[in-house]
Amino acid sequence: MANFTTSPGVAISEIDNTFLSGQPVPPGAAIIGPTVKGPVEIPTFITSYSDFVTLFGDTFVSGGDSYSYLTSLAAFNYFNYGGTALWVARVASGSYTPATSNVGNNVSNTNGAFVTASFLVSSSYTASNAGGVIGGTIKLSVPSVAGTYTDYYVQGANFGYDYYNDGANVGYVSMSSTPTVDEFGARVAGFFGSSSIFGVTNEIYTLFSASYNTSTDVLTIFSRVSSSALNGTIVRYGFAPGQTIFGGASNSSFVSSSTMAGGNTGTVSTAFTLETISSGIIMNNSGSQVSGALASGSIDNVRWEITQPNTGSGTFNLLIRRGDDNNSTKIILETWNGVSLDPNSSRYISKIIGNQLLAYNSSTNQMDVTGDYPNKSRYVRVKSITSPTPNYLDANGQPVAQYTSSIPIAQSSSFSGATGSPNANILLNENITQNNTQGLVASNYNNMIALLSNADFYQYNVIFTPGLIASLHSSQVNSLIVNSQNRGDCLYVPDIVEYSSTVASAVNTAQSFDNSYAATYWPWVRLADSSTGKLVWAPASTVIPGVYAFNDKVSAPWFAPAGINRGGLGTVTYAQYKLTQSERDTLYANNINPIATLPKQGVVVFGQKTLQKAQSALDRVNVRRLMIELKSYIRQIADTIVFEQNTLITRNSFISRVTPYLENIQQKQGLYAFKVVMDDSNNDPAVIDQNQLIGQIYIQPTRTAEFISLDFILLPTGAEFPG
Repeated sequence: MANFTTSPGVAISEIDNTFLSGQPVPPGAAIIGPTVKGPVEIPTFITSYSDFVTLFGDTFVSGGDSYSYLTSLAAFNYFNYGGTALWVARVASGSYTPATSNVGNNVSNTNGAFVTASFLVSSSYTASNAGGVIGGTIKLSVPSVAGTYTDYYVQGANFGYDYYNDGANVGYVSMSSTPTVDEFGARVAGFFGSSSIFGVTNEIYTLFSASYNTSTDVLTIFSRVSSSALNGTIVRYGFAPGQTIFGGASNSSFVSSSTMAGGNTGTVSTAFTLETISSGIIMNNSGSQVSGALASGSIDNVRWEITQPNTGSGTFNLLIRRGDDNNSTKIILETWNGVSLDPNSSRYISKIIGNQLLAYNSSTNQMDVTGDYPNKSRYVRVKSITSPTPNYLDANGQPVAQYTSSIPIAQSSSFSGATGSPNANILLNENITQNNTQGLVASNYNNMIALLSNADFYQYNVIFTPGLIASLHSSQVNSLIVNSQNRGDCLYVPDIVEYSSTVASAVNTAQSFDNSYAATYWPWVRLADSSTGKLVWAPASTVIPGVYAFNDKVSAPWFAPAGINRGGLGTVTYAQYKLTQSERDTLYANNINPIATLPKQGVVVFGQKTLQKAQSALDRVNVRRLMIELKSYIRQIADTIVFEQNTLITRNSFISRVTPYLENIQQKQGLYAFKVVMDDSNNDPAVIDQNQLIGQIYIQPTRTAEFISLDFILLPTGAEFPG
């Protein structure tokens, strides 16, 4: 309505009716399995196979040869045949942590303190000759874990030769036949000072050093590094004959001298610390450089470089480089220009790159998130800022003097400290067993199976777990089928039996399932691994993602992903079995979709049944996927009217958006007919008073022609053809 002024005139209003209501987002696929690298148990959304390789890798080396996980093969097939969106959830066995790296600046170092202990050597020296051994013994009890200690002994003895027993943590220092106190003190100090006494680098040498003052008779033991880890080390002295040492000297043989204390770790000149998004020792590449390249750098890890540090503006550039590049030929993956350590700056490095840490919480079945800023880098996050520069520029635009040394210096470096490596005994592909599937056990999948059951956050219409086999890992497969049914918006494609199985065993396993939210395919196939060039065996779920992606690209989800037109397996060389017509009939009668070998057509998916036993429209994959598509799309429309007024306007708004969508599907051969009802007939006053809005969508899905009958009728000459 126009807003008139008090006096007469013309009011002009501008009305914008061009606002676009948000359109529902078509979901993609999901895959759970091991990968070469990447974040562990953090579902990651990717849109191309190059993204997959960048974030999750493609091949790994085992026994000197290169291999690919089934996860990689499935992702390749999905994207190679037209897939556009994929959730990838990496699973692993054991504890995996990321690698870190400190970025240095010019702030002065603060040296850490050493732990020390001093005592009179004469107190530990015994001039007697007990058991043929002359000399004193020093015992160091070093804290290992809470409440426990590791004991080390250093004994002066007149054996006439050097001896070191690593298993017993015993060091013997050879003496003359009648060692003096001074000789004992000097030789024990020498033992700490050099590993050459025994020709080995023993653990005491690594941890401690010592000095001896002959004039004062004082032996001082101190740590080799500034650290708090050795605080609490108990120093004891006494005399223990050699034969007692061999049997293990008891604490009662010694007198406590002192407890080491005062050690701490000094501060180094660090501006900030980076941490890799990916986890596992594959991310470590610290060490020497050879011709500007990291000796342990690889295509699967990264390094970083600081360029153009500017103390005038307090900014610098951060480059993320591929781990296997060199300083003369850099491979730059990401460039972050003009970032700052000033928390109040719009270019604050944590804000620009991100500092969030995600971790799966099994008690809540959610991802816990710490950190203030979402991660924008695909490779690293800012773990901490050691030298922040708040309000780096003063009111006059000049740098605050106390912060200029905090800016990182021009440099490049590597990452270290990551833990976690694949199981050394990796059983792959046709060798998968109940307790070893690609180096994992089935329970390693449990967390991600539970997390991806969340339909509100993780949207996909089909999920794959190549490597899990129903006959071997029934608990996990059953959970995925139940999750898919509870979600109501996705289909699960399990593999039914292991490589060595027969038609009979496949049928027997399939009989234990009855659900329209799952479909299975058999037998295994031989396919070319694009990354290694090898021909490898793989279960059907490794190639079915490509079939579904191609089907949806050239047709739609409500078309059957099967047959010569849409079910061809281009990457497959041959199937494990060339199924006869009788075997295909047996499989299909038991809801297993055969992978057939057809003359001149190659290997083709020749079935599209779900695992539902009862005969209905939903015992076919195309109808189940049609319903998934409809429910997913229309639910997203319905979400936009939650909390709106329960009036004719709201109902008509819903119908006006749903009807064209259903008409479009009808035109694309997905429906014979449909009807949408959302009016007074199903929303009477009683329903409205309960704050409900009811809609009913009637559909008649199209069916596929799976059994085609062709009659060739011979007629005599001159006979008329039927009209």
